[in-house]
Amino acid sequence: MRGFERTSSLLGPRIRKAGETRGFAVTRLLTHWDEIAGPDVARIARPVEIHYGREKGFGATLVLLTTGANAPMLEMQKEKIREKVNATYGYAAISRIRITQTAPTGFAEGQAQFTRPSREAPAKPDPEIAARAHMTAEGVHDESLRAALETLAQNVLSRRKDPAD
Repeated sequence: MRGFERTSSLLGPRIRKAGETRGFAVTRLLTHWDEIAGPDVARIARPVEIHYGREKGFGATLVLLTTGANAPMLEMQKEKIREKVNATYGYAAISRIRITQTAPTGFAEGQAQFTRPSREAPAKPDPEIAARAHMTAEGVHDESLRAALETLAQNVLSRRKDPAD
C-alpha cells in the first residue's frame, strides 16, 4: 500500500457499517459519546439504537442503555441530551429519547459496565529495593523532589532485565 495509514481511516468504514445497522447515520454519536453527552451522562448511559418509527412527525427515537438506578436521573436530563445530540447532527434529527435498562437485541449487551475500570493499586516494592531507592535520594533537601526521585529509583531498580540486554 502507501505505507502507514491512520487507524481512524482503517476503522472508519467498519464503524460506519456497524452503526448503520443500528440506525446511526452519524457515527460520531458512537465514537465521541463522552464529548457529546458529557462525562456525567456518558458514565451512566450509552446509545444503542436510533429508531426511525412510523409515528407522525419528523425525527427519530434515540435509545439509551442505562442501569436501573440511573434511569430516573437520566430521565430528567432527556431534553438536554436531545439538544446536544441534535447539535451533533446539525438539525433536529432526534425528536424523542427512550431509556432502556436492557439492550433491545437481548440481555448480553444489557450487562455492559458504564464506568471505566479503575486502575489497580501498584504492587508494594521489594523492601530491599525500597531501601536502596531511599538511600539514592537521601541527600535531596526538597521533600517532593526526594519523593519523586525515590519513586524513579524504585522503578529503575525493579525493572526486569531483558535477556537481550
